[in-house]
Order: sequence, then C-alpha cells, then structure tokens
Amino acid sequence: MRSAVSGASLGDRRIWLIAAYGFACGLPFPLSGFTLRQWMSEGGLSLGAIGLTANIGLAYSLKFLWAPLLDQVRPPRPLHRLGRRRGWLAAIQPALSLSCVLLALSRPAAAPLAAVAAAAAVAFFSASQDIVVDAWRIEIFPRDLQGAALAGYVWGYRLALMISGGGAIALAGRLGWHGSLLAMAALTVTGLLVTLIAPEPLGRVITAAPGAVARARAAVIAPLREFFGRPGALPILAFVVLFHLGEAMAGVMLPPFYRALGFDRAAVAIANGPISPLATLAGVTAGGWLVARLGLGRALILTGFGKMAAMLMYVGLAYAAGARPMLFATSMVEAFTEGLVDAAFIAYLSSLCAVAYTATQYALLSSLAVIASRTIGGFSGFMAAAVGWIPFYLLCTAAALPAMLIMLWLLRRYPPARSGVGPRAQPAASGEPA
Repeated sequence: MRSAVSGASLGDRRIWLIAAYGFACGLPFPLSGFTLRQWMSEGGLSLGAIGLTANIGLAYSLKFLWAPLLDQVRPPRPLHRLGRRRGWLAAIQPALSLSCVLLALSRPAAAPLAAVAAAAAVAFFSASQDIVVDAWRIEIFPRDLQGAALAGYVWGYRLALMISGGGAIALAGRLGWHGSLLAMAALTVTGLLVTLIAPEPLGRVITAAPGAVARARAAVIAPLREFFGRPGALPILAFVVLFHLGEAMAGVMLPPFYRALGFDRAAVAIANGPISPLATLAGVTAGGWLVARLGLGRALILTGFGKMAAMLMYVGLAYAAGARPMLFATSMVEAFTEGLVDAAFIAYLSSLCAVAYTATQYALLSSLAVIASRTIGGFSGFMAAAVGWIPFYLLCTAAALPAMLIMLWLLRRYPPARSGVGPRAQPAASGEPA
C-alpha cells in the first residue's frame, strides 16, 4: 500500500470524492461506540452495561450477510436511475442520518434500551454504507490508483473520527449531549451530497442465470467456495478473527477507565480529538512505508508485536492516575501503533481477495476482523469489574498473543507472495475480466 496520495493523483477528482466518502463512513462510527460510551459513563451506568454496548457493532461484523444483496439487487425504483452503487447509497444515507437524530434525542441514563436501539440502527446503516462505498472504491479506481484511493479514504475517515469522537465530546460541554449529537447528525448529510455528485462505476457487472437459486450461487456460494478451497483457509480466518481482539477489549473500556482515573471530559476530548487521529494518520503513513520497504510479511510481524507492546501503556497510565501528560502520551502511542498495524493488516486482507470476488470477499474478511471484539469484547466490562484495571489491561495484552502466533505460522507456511490469492486467483465463471 502506498504511504500517501501522490502529488500526481491529487488532481484526480475521484481522490477527493473517496476522501469525502471516507469522512461520511467514519462519522457515524464513534456515535455508536466511544462517544456513546462516554455519554453512558457520565450517566452513571454500570461497567457491565457499558461493556455490552460493544455488541452494538455486530452490524460491522455481520455485514457480509447482506453485502450480496446490495451487490446483486437493484436499488428501489425511484433511485435505480442513479445506478446500482449510487442508488443504494441514496437509499441508505437518509436512513443513517435519521438514526443519528434518534440517537441524539435519546436519554441513555433514563432509557438505555431506547438509546441502544437507536445506536444499533446507526451501526446497521453505517455498515451498509461501508459495503457500498468499498465496492464503489474498488470499481471506480484502476489498480494502479487503489493505493492512493485507500490513502484518501483513510484520511477522510480519520478526520471524521476526530470530529465525532473527541470533537463531539468537547462540543457536549457547550451544547449538551443532545445538541452535540444533533450537530453530528447534520454532518452525516455530507454522504448524500457526495453521492449526488459522484460518478457511477462502469462495467464489472457479474451476470448470473435467472432465478433466485442461481443468483444466490453467484453472489454467495461462489466467493465462499473459492476462498475455502485454498490451502490454509481456516487458519487464515482464525488469524483475521483474533487479530484485533486484545486492542478491542481494551478500547471498549476506555471511557470508564479514564473516568475512574479522574480525567475530566476536556482531557478525554483532547486525547481523542487532535492527538489520537493525527497520531493514527502518522502511523498509517509510516505503516504503508514499512510494507513497501520490508514487504508485507515482515511489516505484519513488526507492527503486530509493536501494537501488542503499546497496550502496556494503559498499565502505566493506571499507575499515573490523573496525570494528563501520561494520558496524552498513551493516546498518542496507542493511536500511532494502531495506524502502523492497520496499514499492514488492510494490505494483507486485500491480498486475500480474488479479483473476481473482491467486494464480497473483502466484506467477509473485514467483518470477521471485528467479530471477536463485538462478541467477546462485550464482556470486557464484567471482566474489568471482576479483576480491576491493571490485571484487565494485562489480560488485554495477552489476548493478542494467539493471533501473533498464528500469524507467524501462516507467514512461514503460506507467505503472501505465494498464497495463490489476489492477481493469481481465477476469474469468475461469468467471464468477468481479471
């Protein structure tokens, strides 16, 4: 993956559009995650209840279930004239904005179930938007611009995380939580505006024989059969599922952890506002350079174990309760290493996708990459309450070890360059160009 958008490609209008789409995709994510948990922490909800909000994000883990529907079925009739990708986006994005409004008007302390239901709707429509935007990115950019497209997307996405994460928390101090989240809901309209001016991808349409069975076979069964027919498919899936488990468990508990250590809303807003996203962007840039310089395998090893070591910063923070410099340092180091490892991990996931089934297989892999954090991670609140903060974050660090060991075995047995994936995979039977 290229470490940055090249100067030559900055004049390409599509780079700016994918950056804007990245912004639209990143904006809802904290609203049903970190920002919501900060709101609930201030409302005095229990650690167990806050931890269970990780399950709200199951939509991001299960999006591969309805990705084939968005891939094969035409959008509703008034919108199908926009094309398959833009038509579905124009249907999904207003529903996403409305869900954000409902979340903003909820009251987690008084009616937590209603707030969780609204957050679950935000996550569902946000995940659906991600499916279509990923497909649009893959189809609209030629292969030599995919790296630049991904870089543009990440920059827009991280800017949005800064605004709806730390920015929303800081704004709540002025406008209150309802006013702050209504402002975030208004910003989600950006996605629909981009869709109205974006071009529709041409070509790359997979044709299937008429009938529901044949369509299901082409949309779902063929991509899965191709993937599971490869050597090492199950260990690869185990690695993908477990890779983010430790850091996800740690991240779910950050709002109540910060509050227990005596950090006020302003300190949390700074740590997760300008500091965290900028450090992540620097990490993504450095990670892309490492992949290009060292190769994908070595970059995975270096960044994976570096991320594991960085989680020990939380243990140090627990011993420095109330010390803002340590909070900011922890946020910076953790975010930088997260960016490092994401650059290598996303490159690895992309290398696993057969050319004929890129959209569906990428939706599957990216969904599985967060499924452990959305299930096992949901019990992190009970674990933290039972063992205390320092043992909890030591356990989070140890939880990353199984994935690292599987990774070392995979890279030795099935190195990316010889894995039979990506350009070497066979095209679809429909004759789609490889």
